[in-house]
Amino acid sequence: MPQPQKLSDLVNEIDLTIRNRFSGNIFWITAEITDVKKQPAKQWCFLKFIEKEGANITTEMRGVFWSNAYHNIVAFERETQQVFTSGLQITCGVRVRFHKRYGIDLEVLEIDFAYAVGKLELERKHTLIRLINENPSIQMLADGRYITLNKLVVLPRVFKSIALITAPASDGYRDFTTIIQQNKYGYAFTVHSFLTTIQGDTAGQLIIQQLRNILESRIHFDVVVIVRGGGSDIDFKSFNEYELARAVALFPLPVFTGIGHDRNTSIVDLMARQLKTPTDVAGYIIDNNMAFEREMDHLKERFFNSVRNVLNDAATALTGYKQRVKNLHPATILNKGFAMIKLDGGIVSDGSNIQPGAAIKIVLKDNILESIVTKNTANDKQINL
Repeated sequence: MPQPQKLSDLVNEIDLTIRNRFSGNIFWITAEITDVKKQPAKQWCFLKFIEKEGANITTEMRGVFWSNAYHNIVAFERETQQVFTSGLQITCGVRVRFHKRYGIDLEVLEIDFAYAVGKLELERKHTLIRLINENPSIQMLADGRYITLNKLVVLPRVFKSIALITAPASDGYRDFTTIIQQNKYGYAFTVHSFLTTIQGDTAGQLIIQQLRNILESRIHFDVVVIVRGGGSDIDFKSFNEYELARAVALFPLPVFTGIGHDRNTSIVDLMARQLKTPTDVAGYIIDNNMAFEREMDHLKERFFNSVRNVLNDAATALTGYKQRVKNLHPATILNKGFAMIKLDGGIVSDGSNIQPGAAIKIVLKDNILESIVTKNTANDKQINL
């Protein structure tokens, strides 16, 4: 048996070898991260880098951010709109470190944001292509907008019943419900809350379940609203997932999104009606009802104006008819110097049947003359005064 050596001697030799090989060098690696444990107060972050073949981990190495590099995590979350958490794949610059007690690890010095952003954008494009290829009802227009079954659902003229999907006690929940319930017009809305997690790896499936719950509730809803509070450190990935985007695109009730993300448009936004923030969605619903009320006021005004015009026209026509009747009254005619002939108690309008010897009455304005017809001669239509 060879002469054993002290553990420290072997560890020192390993330390020296690593120093000679890796000291001062920075290596750029691409790997998936897991077991992420951030300590913002100390500006530290511990994690593991892994590689997989299928579901099996083939390579694993501990990693660490110290305070001098922790700002990279903050910048990463700001630039990519993704929480720096397990499951992400990143490209980063690392330094090999060896500690005699804790062993070997990789100290992260820098993150390649461009790689992370590019990877997310590539995944987004693949999801959009898949949505179009696997769902004929989803079509992309030349200007980059998308036609979906959900967007083709006709909006109600007035919104009354709202299904709200959001996180409990979130800023989005508070902003939306406050504006809806305290609107200055006094409109009464019924808001049914379907509360769930809006961020994280399981958020997409949880939101889909809430969409199912809305349909299974048997409640008539005019609109479905999906909102969340804004903030660059909130996980946005679930709103770019295929299954959630497809569920929204095919949903039979109109869906409005207000997910508080000013700089980016998610795939779910593209499949629904995007209004950016919870406040915007609430404002749109209120303004829609206000526009309907104004339209009804305008129609009411037009209706009463039309009725007034009809009544005025009828009154004018009636006045004309009254004047015509007055003008045709026998007294009016007699006042103009005409006479009325009566035979056997009736007024004579055709004298051809009056025979000589007939007793007639000639009615004038102030007198009635009784006479015997001596001769009846046909009028040649020539009146000589």
